[in-house]
Amino acid sequence: MPFYFLMIIQRIVKFFISFWTFIFVTIRGSRKKLIQFQSVKYYNCPLQPISIHRLHFLPKKILVLDLDETLIHSHHDGFSRNIATKPSGPPDFIVRVEIERHPVRFFVYKRPHVDYFLEAVSKWYELVIFTASMEIYGSAVTDKLDNNRNMLSRRYFRQHCTLEYGAYSKDLSVINKDLSQIFILDNSPIAYRCCPLNAIPIKSWFFDPTDTCLLSLLPFLDALRFCHDVRSVLAMNLHLHQNQMITSTNSLTTQVIPFSTQ
Repeated sequence: MPFYFLMIIQRIVKFFISFWTFIFVTIRGSRKKLIQFQSVKYYNCPLQPISIHRLHFLPKKILVLDLDETLIHSHHDGFSRNIATKPSGPPDFIVRVEIERHPVRFFVYKRPHVDYFLEAVSKWYELVIFTASMEIYGSAVTDKLDNNRNMLSRRYFRQHCTLEYGAYSKDLSVINKDLSQIFILDNSPIAYRCCPLNAIPIKSWFFDPTDTCLLSLLPFLDALRFCHDVRSVLAMNLHLHQNQMITSTNSLTTQVIPFSTQ
């Protein structure tokens, strides 16, 4: 009889542990959703006639966007996370692809405010996705981000990159020969090492639900469309690239690991 009661107590304890674990995960996930999808608004002030006149004579510039650790973060089946941060809830969506005849699921987390960011900048620029990921993965993730809004129709993948010393770099002239009208937003300095004057560095993102980097960029991107040559402005960011290079060196080596999306 004592053994029977002990078994019952153990089952009750396990039940309460599982129950409170479920409640805890649900609350953390809800908090993430609340922060990530809270109502935000970037106030577009009406343009002055002189500004409208200026834009009329300027070609629409191209904003190139990286995916992993810039707009999203993902991990796949069997991937052991060795980073300090952990997800605060379930993924925003799951992508199922087949790589080397093996079915693989990618659990994708969207950077906070990415949907609002894409909607805002798509009114100012032609958007292009350029990722060092495999096309089968990058295309599926981009489809989810685009969500039938036709903002991300131009896409470039790993086969369009240049592999040098074990890392992928992105030649923007593949997209547009006129480098005065194109620039890239990327967390990896290696990716734009051939065109640092055409780059905006951004902090790598993993799971932080309080991140506001994309929102903070909106005023700058709003103004950048009025310049004749983006390099005349972005050249002032060169000191930021050096800082990014120091903080990103360790993560760049993951670019050529099989099944890696980087």
